[in-house]
Amino acid sequence: MERILKLYYADNAKKLHKTVDKILLKFGGLSDKDMDDFYSLANEVFVDAMRRYDDSQSFDAFLYSCLLNKIKTEMTRRNREKRKADRMAISIDTPIGDDEDSTLGDVIADDNTIETVLFGRDEEGYSKKMSLYLSRLSNLQKEVLKLNAAGYLPGEIREELHISERQFTDCCAAIHSYRNVSVLLS
Repeated sequence: MERILKLYYADNAKKLHKTVDKILLKFGGLSDKDMDDFYSLANEVFVDAMRRYDDSQSFDAFLYSCLLNKIKTEMTRRNREKRKADRMAISIDTPIGDDEDSTLGDVIADDNTIETVLFGRDEEGYSKKMSLYLSRLSNLQKEVLKLNAAGYLPGEIREELHISERQFTDCCAAIHSYRNVSVLLS
């Protein structure tokens, strides 16, 4: 078992990370923070696999199947949370009252958005909640957020940052995800 442990954790857990990367490649659209989460999860799975391994198959195959099952379960859980948050979301363009020309956005107290509030002050002016929110975003997501707050259109942002439409969509999903935004609401 010590040989297996050394093999997987040599060179900063390179073999374990490569195994996780191979599985995550099927899912795509993951931020650096997500990757770190899955590497941590892989450490837990590795310890459990070492404890349950019985020599009936190769350890590599056993670990891969354990990791695959755990990662699929975690992805399902995360997607379920996203769908739950999406079902509870109300569009700012929702008509209100008897006047069909009035929308929810018309009755909001001011023109500030999370983007303008977020980047309207210097770094030292952020609240603890805002700093925590920003720490949950990757550097690319922060850049997308800054350009969005500056009034750039989606196509302009993609061109400025040299990213694909999929990468842009993934960044926007992370920026507005309940998991990240919830720290601002607590």
